[in-house]
Amino acid sequence: MTTFQADGSVCTVSTLTTEKQEKANTSESPVIYLPGTDCVIKSQASLSAYTSYRVGGAAQLYIAPRNIEAMQAGLKYAKERGIPVTVLGAGSNLLVSDRGLPGLVIATRHLRHSYFDPQTGQLTVAAGESIPSLAWQAADLGWEGLEWAVGIPGTVGGAVVMNAGAHNSCTADMLVSAQVLSSDGTLETLTPEELGYSYRTSLLQGSESPAERRCQRIVTQATFQLRPGADPAKVFAVTKQHKQHRLSTQPYNFPSCGSVFRNPKPYSAGWLIEQTGLKGFQIGGAQVAQLHANFIVNRGGAKASDIFSLIRHIQHKVQDQWSIWLEPEVKMLGEFQAACG
Repeated sequence: MTTFQADGSVCTVSTLTTEKQEKANTSESPVIYLPGTDCVIKSQASLSAYTSYRVGGAAQLYIAPRNIEAMQAGLKYAKERGIPVTVLGAGSNLLVSDRGLPGLVIATRHLRHSYFDPQTGQLTVAAGESIPSLAWQAADLGWEGLEWAVGIPGTVGGAVVMNAGAHNSCTADMLVSAQVLSSDGTLETLTPEELGYSYRTSLLQGSESPAERRCQRIVTQATFQLRPGADPAKVFAVTKQHKQHRLSTQPYNFPSCGSVFRNPKPYSAGWLIEQTGLKGFQIGGAQVAQLHANFIVNRGGAKASDIFSLIRHIQHKVQDQWSIWLEPEVKMLGEFQAACG
């Protein structure tokens, strides 16, 4: 299983049993539901609308469950058919191949609930909730701890998997526990220690091996420790300051995935790329951003293969000049070598 926290015509599944499903089959464009749920299964669903890069091919099958039971049904459906599963959150840290993705894509974007517990200072939130939205909610309540996250363009699930961070803070610093769903449909709760956090990664990312990907877990919910009781105006001001810093230093006027490469300490990836003279360099519709060299933006009409080729070009140029191989922070899903020739 690939765990990343991603319309078309519908697929054919086993005999439908519910009245709603039977009625759906009589229409000209039948709607197929995941067995035992009200969750629609789509086939050949374009993923470009579900990624911040606005590129990528189609998912062979696509569902967007609204509860844990439907997610479990989706995993069962895939297991019975022996097809791979890819989990997609906000799609803000992904590059999906122009060739699309085989198997079943499960989007967590509709898993939405949050609870601020004033007794414990803990925030329990579903995987599909927006990290920036939570930062503003916490600020309005006068809860400190999420100010740094206002510029993170992703969901809770993705932040937990990637150990998202900014302004010298990260997800691991405040995570109490994460609820995860295993490939066999069982739920368990893991601590930060069990998640094996390090810089912009965790054990939830797993291996690139297809066999090991099937054993990965899906984040469904997380609990964070925050600090209630502060002056809301003060927390709001700090949060706003972090947001303004992001807007002034990073390109938000074109589609991107955020930072493309991890920072190879003691350097920053953006500085290395800029010193290599690649700001503004473009392949197809993909360009190294002028405002921040660790961003690749879609200037319009870019293909995933353009972005992939630009990533590889940057890596080789930086390697040639600095003897440093930049490791991508963006996750690349699907086939790229063949697509790039």
